[in-house]
Amino acid sequence: MRVFQPLFGIILTLLMWVMAVPLAAQAASSAAIRAYDDVESSSKDFSNQSLIRAEFANARLKGADFSGADLRGAVFNGSELKQANFRGADLTDAIAYITNLAEADLSDAVLTSAMLLKSNFRGATVTGADFSFAVLDGDQVVGLCASATGVNPVTGVDTRESLNCKE
Repeated sequence: MRVFQPLFGIILTLLMWVMAVPLAAQAASSAAIRAYDDVESSSKDFSNQSLIRAEFANARLKGADFSGADLRGAVFNGSELKQANFRGADLTDAIAYITNLAEADLSDAVLTSAMLLKSNFRGATVTGADFSFAVLDGDQVVGLCASATGVNPVTGVDTRESLNCKE
């Protein structure tokens, strides 16, 4: 019996390795994550597009149109999105870190579980936006609560409640 224990361990290790190789190959060959690094797009029209897990690093997209876009899991890192239109966009699980969203239109957007730290929302419109379980800095919440109104048409969540605004 003792002879079989080391042999069993070796066989189990080899079996696990053989099974892991196709999984790694599958992950690498699956649909590539679109990266928009240092982009200064002339088009700026991303409306109603599927941009799931897209990465925008240092993108200069002032006034870009993301209305109705599926941006679940998208990453905006250090991007310029001043006056961008995110009306009705799905930003569930998105990340916007050190991103300028000043004067952006986030009306009716879904931002559940989004990570929005160190981003600028000064003058942004958040009517009907759902920030449930989103991570924001305290000063961001205070600023957003100053103008937060409405109920998200998709989730049915009150914007002020999703931001945990104090009355």
